[in-house]
Amino acid sequence: MITGLSYRTAVSACSLCVAGVLALTPATAAAGSRAGDPAPPPRVAMPGPSLLYREGTQVRPHRGAPEVPEVSALSWLVADAGSGEVLAASEAHRKLPPASTLKTLFALTVLPALPGGLQHTVRYEELEDVGEGSSLVGVEEGHTYQVADLWHGVFLSSGNDAVHVLASMGGGWQATVDRMQAKARSLGALDTHVVSPDGYDTPGQVSSAYDLAVFGRAGLHNPDFARYCATAEASFPGDGSPYPIENTNRLLTGEDGVAPYPGLIGIKNGYTSNAGNTLVAAARRGGRTLVVTVMNPQVGGGFAVYEEARELLDWGFAAAGRVDPVGSLDGLRAKSGSATAVPVAAAASGSPDDDSGWSGTAVVAGLSGLGAGAVALRLRAKGNRAPRG
Repeated sequence: MITGLSYRTAVSACSLCVAGVLALTPATAAAGSRAGDPAPPPRVAMPGPSLLYREGTQVRPHRGAPEVPEVSALSWLVADAGSGEVLAASEAHRKLPPASTLKTLFALTVLPALPGGLQHTVRYEELEDVGEGSSLVGVEEGHTYQVADLWHGVFLSSGNDAVHVLASMGGGWQATVDRMQAKARSLGALDTHVVSPDGYDTPGQVSSAYDLAVFGRAGLHNPDFARYCATAEASFPGDGSPYPIENTNRLLTGEDGVAPYPGLIGIKNGYTSNAGNTLVAAARRGGRTLVVTVMNPQVGGGFAVYEEARELLDWGFAAAGRVDPVGSLDGLRAKSGSATAVPVAAAASGSPDDDSGWSGTAVVAGLSGLGAGAVALRLRAKGNRAPRG
């Protein structure tokens, strides 16, 4: 029984509801419904960003896919660097100290504005605030360096002294912090809070396996970044003559008994007493590039970060085409052209891994239709109750 509405009003309500539902129908379904049109090809639905916020290992294997290795890291992620699809992850958005892997964001932010051939004479005040116990490449006051030399110091020796000089050249320490924070937000890296651009242990400074993979992937699109992060050895200017420096990423160099990984592109490793060992790395095999992040392994000693990254890379290459993505490194990126950066996750509704494929535009249109129907019904009911004159 319908209460408070006439039969005719009820019919109108149904019509308006149907209009709203039709508005909610995905455009792909409508396009495929025309006579003579071929059926749309099958596609893998991308789960909502919130799937990667769940606890534990997230993976969507096909039958016969290799099992994800058991690793001890507090957080890790494996993604396709080309498509951005996340193949598997564990605690991807857990906020942890990043150590020197944060230098990837520093490079993304500062490197484009400083040509490698530019020369700079170091001043005392540029080095006075380098943190105690920092890793250093050996930058000295009064010496003149090419910017390219300083970037070798950043990527190979993880030199905080080189970071301080480059940050000064780029506008100053706090200005660099602010620019790094803005860069992270523009890339959809919403877990990262920058306090010290060199990754030095500082209260409140955090990132995540997801964000570091975003930074590493973005860096590979910059030819200078990609060249620096893949360099195993270089010469650094010193008193009288240059001296050799070597990349501290053992997975790249094969030092200290760590076997080099075939096809490794590099990127960045880090360590502090608070962060433990951290690593973001990329490797290429068979025309496919993977990026992996490993944060703070709990067993196996100081080199476990490399061995766990090796296991995850091996799995990622073996699992290619045999797992569905559990998310995307583009999933939280701000919408292009919008006045305000709005993460995709903020606009998402429904279940965390909604596979419906309905676009945001369709949802808005459908809700607008339903809303208009509700308003019309309200006005009509009010009109039916009004006295006649």
